[in-house]
Amino acid sequence: MIYSRNRRLRTGASIRSLVQENSLSVNDFVMPVFVMEGENRQEAISSMPGIFRRSIDLTVKECRELFTLGVKAVNLYMKVSEELKDNTGKEAWNSNGLMQNTIRAIKDAVPEMVIMPDVALDPYSIYGHDGIIENGKIANDKTNEALAKMSVSLAEAGADIVAPSDMMDGRVLAIREALEENGFHDVGILSYGAKYASSFYGPFRSALDSAPKENADIPKDKKTYQMDFHNSREALNEVFKDVEEGADIIMIKPGLPYLDIVAKVREAIDLPIAVFNVSGEYAMLKAAAQNGWLDNDRAIIESLTCFKRAGADMIFTYAAKEAAMILGR
Repeated sequence: MIYSRNRRLRTGASIRSLVQENSLSVNDFVMPVFVMEGENRQEAISSMPGIFRRSIDLTVKECRELFTLGVKAVNLYMKVSEELKDNTGKEAWNSNGLMQNTIRAIKDAVPEMVIMPDVALDPYSIYGHDGIIENGKIANDKTNEALAKMSVSLAEAGADIVAPSDMMDGRVLAIREALEENGFHDVGILSYGAKYASSFYGPFRSALDSAPKENADIPKDKKTYQMDFHNSREALNEVFKDVEEGADIIMIKPGLPYLDIVAKVREAIDLPIAVFNVSGEYAMLKAAAQNGWLDNDRAIIESLTCFKRAGADMIFTYAAKEAAMILGR
C-alpha cells in the first residue's frame, strides 16, 4: 500500500503554484546594452538575434521601453573607435567619453533606471585585454589604478553601480577606496567574483571587437586572469576576497554551465548574487529555436528560472526584454 504520493501536489495548476519553490519576475532582470558612436544608428549583431549596437539616442529610446516593461537596470558596454584605443585605456575615464555621455543621457531620460556600466579595459585596449600590458604580461596593479580612475569617472557621470569584470587581484579595494575618497559613498560595486575563461563569450567579443589580438609578445588569451573552468573551490576564494574588499554584489559568469558555482557561493555568502546568462548561451538557445528544435518562449523562461533555483538574486541576460514581455502576457 502506498500512502505517500508526491503526485498529489502536482494534480493541477493551482496546487502546483501553491507549492512552487522559486519564481521568476521582471524584477530579476538586468539588460546588457551595447552602445556605439553616431546618431540614429542601429546595427544588428548577427550572432545574437534580436540584439543591436545603438547610438546614444536610440539607446535612450530602448531604455525607456525597457523601463516601461519593468526592466529597471541596464549593464552598459561601449563599441570604442579604433583611434581611441591604446595600451593605457585612458579613453575609459574621459569625462566626455561615449560611456560617460551615455550614462548622463539615460539618467536624464529615465532617472529611476539603475545604470551598471562595465568596468574593464578590453574595449579600450589596442590588445583586447582587460589590463595594461608591460613586458608581455598583464600589469595587475597599474591596471587597478586605471580601473579606479574609470570607476570614479563613471560615478561622476551618474552610474549607480560600477561592475568590474576584469578579474585583477585587489581591484575591488582599489575601486572602493577611490570612490570613497571622491565622495561617492553611495555608488555600489558589483564585482565579477568568479569569472571563468570561457568559450561562451564569442558573440559578445565580436559585438565589441574586444577579443585578444594576435600578437606573439602578449598573452594569446585571458587565462592568466580569468578562472580555470575546471575549478570550483577557487571560486569561493575569489569571492571571499571581493567581499572583504567591499563588494556589494557578487557576479558569477558564465551562467548555465556554472550553476554549481552559483549554488556553492549562495551557501557561502549573504550578499546578493548576480549571474550572467552570457552571449554564447543566448546564441545557442536562439539558434535552436530558429531551427524549430526548441520552443523559444518556454526555453527562455525555463533557463532563466534555473538561475533562481541555484540561488541567484538577479540575472544579467540578453533575453531580459523578451522575457519581460513573455511574463507580462
